[in-house]
Amino acid sequence: MTEIKICGLSRAEDIEAVNRLLPDFIGFVFAESRRKVDIKTATLLKQNLDSQIEAVGVFVNESIDTITKLYQDGIIDIVQLHGDEDDEYIRRLKKTCDCPVIKAVGIGDTLPSLPAVPDYLLFDTLSSQRGGVGKTFDWNLLKEYTGIPFFLAGGLSVENAVEAIHLLAPFCVDVSSGVETNGIKDAEKMEKFVDAVRKMK
Repeated sequence: MTEIKICGLSRAEDIEAVNRLLPDFIGFVFAESRRKVDIKTATLLKQNLDSQIEAVGVFVNESIDTITKLYQDGIIDIVQLHGDEDDEYIRRLKKTCDCPVIKAVGIGDTLPSLPAVPDYLLFDTLSSQRGGVGKTFDWNLLKEYTGIPFFLAGGLSVENAVEAIHLLAPFCVDVSSGVETNGIKDAEKMEKFVDAVRKMK
């Protein structure tokens, strides 16, 4: 069964909603973004997060020391990298904190060269904002992909998630703006998204 990640949580109400729905992963964005949370907020949110849900920390060109401390302090369970981090950076990070790593790959008109050492890839729409723009890319570019497990992001919503899963069978679907109303996480949209994915056989 395809797993579910709801990214960009920033409020106590968001945590209450996901604790009812129990997606597999949620995301805290520590990079510059309208969804950015500071460490104090993320700590409080994580303390109230159901232990069945893994928290992913989203970073862009962050120092290894900062990420390692967040992981060792239990604020995040998985690291997601959206910057210029290469295989050597990922090796050093994993040696320092032994954390699972997701490396985001922006896709435009073609499938770019892919890193070799992350635990997962995350395919998202290529953008100057490094993701989070709420637009899909051409999923057909991934139809022949047979590499390490991947998260699929970029413009997913309850309307297209099932189609994406049928076409690509990703390890996980990753949604953010598709479950928001006026830039705020919408509990009803989150529930519909989770239900649609979980009803698939």
